[in-house]
Amino acid sequence: MTTVGGGGSGTVAAVDLGASSGRVMLGEVGPNRLDLHSVARFPNNPVRTIDGLHWNILELYRNALSGLQAAVREAPGLASIGIDSWAVDYALLRGDRVLGTPFHYRDGRNPAGAAATHALVPPAELYRQNGLQVLPFNTLYQLAADRAAGDLQAADGLLLIPDLLGFWLTGRRVAERSNASTTGLLHAVGGTSAGWNDALIARLQLPRALFPDLVSAGEPIGALLPGVAAEIGRDSLELVAVGSHDTASAVVAVPMLTDDCAYISSGTWSLVGVELPSPVLTEASRAANFTNEGGVDGRVRYLRNVMGLWLLSESIRSWERGGEQIDLAALLAQAAALPGPGILFDVDDARFLPPGDMPERISDYCLERGIRPPGSRAELVRVIVESLAAAYARALRTITELSGQVVRTVHIVGGGSQNDLLCQLTANHTGLSVQAGPMEATAIGNILVQARTQGYATGSLESLRALVQQAFPPRSFRPEPSGRVPHDNISP
Repeated sequence: MTTVGGGGSGTVAAVDLGASSGRVMLGEVGPNRLDLHSVARFPNNPVRTIDGLHWNILELYRNALSGLQAAVREAPGLASIGIDSWAVDYALLRGDRVLGTPFHYRDGRNPAGAAATHALVPPAELYRQNGLQVLPFNTLYQLAADRAAGDLQAADGLLLIPDLLGFWLTGRRVAERSNASTTGLLHAVGGTSAGWNDALIARLQLPRALFPDLVSAGEPIGALLPGVAAEIGRDSLELVAVGSHDTASAVVAVPMLTDDCAYISSGTWSLVGVELPSPVLTEASRAANFTNEGGVDGRVRYLRNVMGLWLLSESIRSWERGGEQIDLAALLAQAAALPGPGILFDVDDARFLPPGDMPERISDYCLERGIRPPGSRAELVRVIVESLAAAYARALRTITELSGQVVRTVHIVGGGSQNDLLCQLTANHTGLSVQAGPMEATAIGNILVQARTQGYATGSLESLRALVQQAFPPRSFRPEPSGRVPHDNISP
């Protein structure tokens, strides 16, 4: 058997924070070995206060520390820690103190920040510089809202969420490049040497001193502070920079062994994209609202955000507010047995972004267009899943047109890889083979980057992905010959 991995073996810990939950995972890596073990899982619930929607960052940090305590108990020889989280959100600092609680990207303050930014730098010029799709919660738009509120005047630093937790662990302020690329303030071209775009930062009237030194995935950040080390019960443990944007880590673990593959990182959001050596900065790409984000080893993640499983999870929360427990597996089975909805809706309509009554919003969307809304919960689930699959297919068709990348296989990783209905409908709508798994791709990618730094794994991303494929063989879904694909007869 071909040996996949490094010369030795060892254990590292991934702190993986998603938009709805967090986890601490142990990974043991060595030649032909990649084992994953969960030691802690915890919810990540936002908090609404008088001034808006915020992340409960102290609770997240407390849960991360508790998880690391458990990791050290189970693996006393733990070599390092890596942290990843969702993108764009940040904390402002003055010295060692955080100025207020970080805003949640779904907060309503952001659209005004986007308008203020575009008044200073037109969208077409902005895209040529940063290559990012326009999403109302992009970091530079949030910073414009902070500037208008006067909140930047007291700050001397800014840290994205994983970098903030890293600062609390080590005392070192840095920004990892893959996540920094989502701020819209990094040069779009430059790979592992891409730097802050000082000219753009000045034009947007932002203080340059806010932005910390940049590091790349795989670089050691520093040893744990003595107080932190004592709390988790382990001296001499280092923090390693990983692809700290969770999608960057997830893409590391997509078992793409050929260059004709696309990926869908399917969770709260769905990130539909391909991996490229350089960004696509054309006007056509901007008009289609595709983004170029930094990846591990200087790769470019060329992708589009699709609303994702948020539509399902928020629907379930709406139903459960009455005290009822919802069995999603049973609902999905009922949805799969339906002949198909015959209708689709635009999952990216702005009304679906904030928290709220998702079933009512979908019903209103249909009624506004003279379409009968879903009549049962199972039918609503089928409409959501089918509409997601159709959105994936549209995004993939556009990707091939804009990038020239040929796509023959689609890899779905993350929570959506466990949703058989979603995987099968994606195969039906794209007409392509779908490979599903691994589910914990983000934690695996985090672990593999650390393992390579420690010498437990070696080689290119393709070598790491071969280890993933060997350890977590994907499940295959092929287009069904009789799979009827409904027409998109609900116009956006």
